[in-house]
Amino acid sequence: MSQALGESQMLASEPLSISETLDDWVMVDLHVSSHTLPSSSGSKMAVVKASHGYSFSVSKGDRFRIVDLHGEQVVDFMAFVRSGSSLTKEKLSMAYTRYHLSGVPAAVGEYLYTTLDTPIFRITADTVKVHDMTFMSCNPSFYKKLGYPSSHRSCSQNIAEAMAAWGLDEMDIRATDPLNLFQNTPNYTIKALGSSKAGDYVEMEALRDCVVAVSCCPYEGNGFNGGRVTDVGVVTGVRR
Repeated sequence: MSQALGESQMLASEPLSISETLDDWVMVDLHVSSHTLPSSSGSKMAVVKASHGYSFSVSKGDRFRIVDLHGEQVVDFMAFVRSGSSLTKEKLSMAYTRYHLSGVPAAVGEYLYTTLDTPIFRITADTVKVHDMTFMSCNPSFYKKLGYPSSHRSCSQNIAEAMAAWGLDEMDIRATDPLNLFQNTPNYTIKALGSSKAGDYVEMEALRDCVVAVSCCPYEGNGFNGGRVTDVGVVTGVRR
């Protein structure tokens, strides 16, 4: 990338826009690049490489954003409740969330729920308002049936890699239904399949201590992800 997000843009209520000054981004590894804003803001942004995953820990009361940096990029989103430095068996549940929301995505001010029927996140801002709660994460079996090579990346593998340090493997992830951010489902709206634009984001407040995992979905078939997988941003330490 050759551009950066300024502090005022990072914390603004409107969609983030990409400015002209991205020279201060620092590459951390092959999957994530990170940039720390001035200490007065307390915000930090990680760029998750296209077709890869990332995880981060949040505490009750923390706010964070998932940002579509280039537009039309679906992000598989999962979360696992933690107690101190260990995960519990409780996790974000699309089934309980669909029940409470009558099957439609959460609006600003509404909640996402866990497998123990407890609120885990509150939506605090959403510039897209189109997300999917019905489809599974793409996985190696999905791509094999479509004739893709075994080396093709998948969301279940991406999140498994990101959660390996917390003791989860790919089968744990495949048993978890994701919230597919920025993905349209035809029964929700007549908007385009990919409805997000560059700089669009979803902001949430954590209501529990948990570990969040995301994957830049690597599927490009049938115009998905605009036909080209791109990076996304994760902003933590967002001020109220």
